Amino acid sequence: MPVTFRGMTTPKDDRTEPDTTGTERALLEGFLDYQRQTLLWKCAELTDEQLRARPVPTTTLSLLGILRHMVEVERGWFLDYLGEKAHPVYFTKERPNDDFDATDSVPPAEVLARYHAEVDRIRRDIAAVPLDTEHTDSRGSTFSLRWVHLHMIEEYARHNGHADLLREAIDGATGE
Repeated sequence: MPVTFRGMTTPKDDRTEPDTTGTERALLEGFLDYQRQTLLWKCAELTDEQLRARPVPTTTLSLLGILRHMVEVERGWFLDYLGEKAHPVYFTKERPNDDFDATDSVPPAEVLARYHAEVDRIRRDIAAVPLDTEHTDSRGSTFSLRWVHLHMIEEYARHNGHADLLREAIDGATGE
């Protein structure tokens, strides 16, 4: 149920606050899940047109574009640790920005379903991989899974800031 905040209707905030104590893994996963939930909260209760909207004149960002991008980012960082190659879903080598730009190519409901499926699978399967596990990418850079968790928290936090501004411009809904 929506709540009123500063005279505007804001979707109900049902995010789960991360724990303040626990194992390193539990804390990393808790903060990452909180950031994932924040993005979904920013997209809640909007029409397809509102999700595709680009309401800030200085950018072409949309909430749907950010969701599409985060599908790519989740896959791009975590699938290597699961022994899989992350083939692009929403962009191509010839059109590298289509995750953000081609928001008419796939209905928002399908993007959201894909996002949930990818995150659920990654969350489930990555739990068995030790945080010290390392992967070397095609450029020769080596990353631990611990670093990837931290990077993903940062990636979501940055895009959630964008999402907050977009959502406020779309319908006035605000919140952390």
